[in-house]
Amino acid sequence: MRLKFLTLFLGSAGALAACGPAPTPQQQAARQHEIACLSGTLGGALIGGVIGNQFGGGSGKAILTAAGAAAGGVSGERYAC
Repeated sequence: MRLKFLTLFLGSAGALAACGPAPTPQQQAARQHEIACLSGTLGGALIGGVIGNQFGGGSGKAILTAAGAAAGGVSGERYAC
């Protein structure tokens, strides 16, 4: 019963969202820029975390993974934005 209600609710919300006004070209460009920035940041963090995970051992491995993810996120954000 809950699944049917959730499906009906999400379907109705999607249908109502589709009835809204069309975005302007400036709004579309701004949205694409936001998506590119977010993608670059998340992609950089993922790659940096994977590279950082290759080094160290024990708790050092966790620290290097976190540091790699942070550095990758910053670099990805700079590159994409």
